[in-house]
Amino acid sequence: MALSPRLDLRQTQTLVMTPQLQQAIKLLALSNLEIETFVGEVLDANPLLEMGEVGREAGEETPPDVTEPDSATEFDGENALDVAGHAIDPEAAPGDMAQGEAGDWSRADIGMAGGELPDLENRSAEGPTLADHLTEQVGAVARDSREALIAMRIIGELDEAGYLPTDLLQIAEELGVPLAEAERALETVQSLDPTGVGARTLAECLALQAKEADRYDPCMARLIDNLDLVVKGDIARLKRMCEVDDEDFTDMLAELRGYDPKPGLAFGGGTESAIVPDVLITPSAQGWDIRINEASLPRLVVNREYYLELKSGARDKASQSWLNEQLGEADWLIRALDQRQKTILKTAAEIVKRQEGFFREGVTAMRPLTLRDVAEKIEMHESTVSRVTSNKYLSCPRGTFELKYFFTSGVAAADGEGASSEAIKARIKALCDAEDPKKVLSDQKLADLLNGEGYDLARRTVAKYREAIGIGSSAQRRREKKLRAL
Repeated sequence: MALSPRLDLRQTQTLVMTPQLQQAIKLLALSNLEIETFVGEVLDANPLLEMGEVGREAGEETPPDVTEPDSATEFDGENALDVAGHAIDPEAAPGDMAQGEAGDWSRADIGMAGGELPDLENRSAEGPTLADHLTEQVGAVARDSREALIAMRIIGELDEAGYLPTDLLQIAEELGVPLAEAERALETVQSLDPTGVGARTLAECLALQAKEADRYDPCMARLIDNLDLVVKGDIARLKRMCEVDDEDFTDMLAELRGYDPKPGLAFGGGTESAIVPDVLITPSAQGWDIRINEASLPRLVVNREYYLELKSGARDKASQSWLNEQLGEADWLIRALDQRQKTILKTAAEIVKRQEGFFREGVTAMRPLTLRDVAEKIEMHESTVSRVTSNKYLSCPRGTFELKYFFTSGVAAADGEGASSEAIKARIKALCDAEDPKKVLSDQKLADLLNGEGYDLARRTVAKYREAIGIGSSAQRRREKKLRAL
């Protein structure tokens, strides 16, 4: 076979991400408030664009009645913004990120794991400080007034994360008490809520929480004592040290990541930014009225009179080309924002249809729902739905919720349709709230009760759901109920 240079003609097909398509992807992932900021920058750059009046134009499409099976959302598939319809995903959607990447113990800067608070509108930014919260408990737990005094001093030394940075011997010397008494007072502080406060190291903080959850066996102790290997990802060595198989090690690591490395940060009364909903849902005679919150969504229009004025003065080709370019960009941006609005409405309508039980009855009626379920129904790519639901909030009579809140996993239920994890969490919370303070329910008892109601749940699953909604173990709840009864 001869080797010689030659020219070949080949025909191939490629899908190119144009700058406009890339911009459409970014617009889809922005919230209304972020869109407002973006529009402000565009107005400064394009002289043909100006703010128009906010309001529904005549003849604009009205969202459908989602309660009627035959009244599916009537959106033109070409107008709805499915920018990833060809499986192109240049930027990972927030909803597609791996959940296991959240726990970085090398920095220990993550908050309460799985803290899903459904009613974001009613969350209070005000609250007691950590010192106030702990001080209220000391009197009922300390053995005597002397121990309470030492404990109060220790509480005063805690940092905002709940750790004790001051050497305990120094505190004992300054108070003129034996070190053994200071150690007993520290044990008292470490028994207070939230579990983990008073720890001197991250390992001690996690060990306190593992003991409270009755998970501190020799295997877990070895894992906590070797957090440096967890950070390095030396899984094989850790499994040998803990003497466990792959399944048990995975469960142990999941439990470890579920603990709060900075329990004190739950207090302090920090301010939170107000949440402005992107979609408004109100009940109507026929079902639900779904609309974009136009109060937070700026409306752009092209100033045609100014365009004609500039066009009449454009004598050379460069000026005419620049003017036509500005007009084309303005028209495209207006169409892109309109398509974004239709896509959000289309997605929200399908969510309301799938989760209608929640809007009528509450969280106990939620059903399992995935991004793929909605994507297939509205004939869009799954990553498009992920972008639509990221950083978007929905306001309804039950409160304000992130759109991603309505996508939940589920378990088998007696009705054959399954129950969402949020419905199960709500039921666990209701059982714990109604339990007898003298007969606090264990995780196994909770599992038995839920199984009796038709949910197929194991004890470990119940424990994970309980921890995810911030409900303490049976021992912790027994102590809290005892303190409230005093």
